[in-house]
Amino acid sequence: MSGHSKWSNIKRKKEKADGAKAKIFTKIGRELMVAVKEGGSANPDNNSQLRDCILKAKANNVPNDNIERIIKKAARDGNDVNYESITYEGYGPGGVALVVRCLTDNRNRTAGNVRHYFDKCSGNLGTSGCVSYLFREAGVILVDKTPGLIEDNLAMDAIEYGAEDIVECEDSFEVISSIKNYVSVRDSLEKNGYVIGSSELSFLPISYVSVNEDQLFKLEKLLDLLEEDDDVQDVYNNCENLK
Repeated sequence: MSGHSKWSNIKRKKEKADGAKAKIFTKIGRELMVAVKEGGSANPDNNSQLRDCILKAKANNVPNDNIERIIKKAARDGNDVNYESITYEGYGPGGVALVVRCLTDNRNRTAGNVRHYFDKCSGNLGTSGCVSYLFREAGVILVDKTPGLIEDNLAMDAIEYGAEDIVECEDSFEVISSIKNYVSVRDSLEKNGYVIGSSELSFLPISYVSVNEDQLFKLEKLLDLLEEDDDVQDVYNNCENLK
């Protein structure tokens, strides 16, 4: 069982102002619509991708009415949902590796914006595969700390279900699994009474790099620019000292 989590660094979470929350709602709305189309069902019981998106929406305080409205609209107008999934890779200040996952209806616009952000903050946007080898794709399942939950029991159950690692956080436990075991681990935990706060596939660094204060300032600016872009869904990095 691992003793320290870098998840908040890998996929940075910040306190959101009202305007930023609206952007989060918009981005998750896109994911919900794509999940309905790609999963072929508006029923989360029959669509694991949609189920994960709903958990993500709730974890980000998207109102249930909004979630239901988006799902109904996607089911009704599915053929009009034309977002394309694109992943960009590059290096930020100090050689920090970045993986940027986007959903866009205009590939040229998104590519131009992402390249501009990298250039502006002393980074370099690279080609596909230039940094992805520094990450591994894995499932990350956040289990809420509920009354009566015993850490050792969760650890034993999760490992029995096929998880690779368990990490304690402030108000939850991170259960890490392989892509292969992701769905079965998540479903087994839920069926056995554990409360799943969120669940998603992620890029976890294989190794980390540290940067100096000036590089860290530029990196944070780059991350801010990327996260503020409506087309950017997730940004992953391997910075050791990012807070």
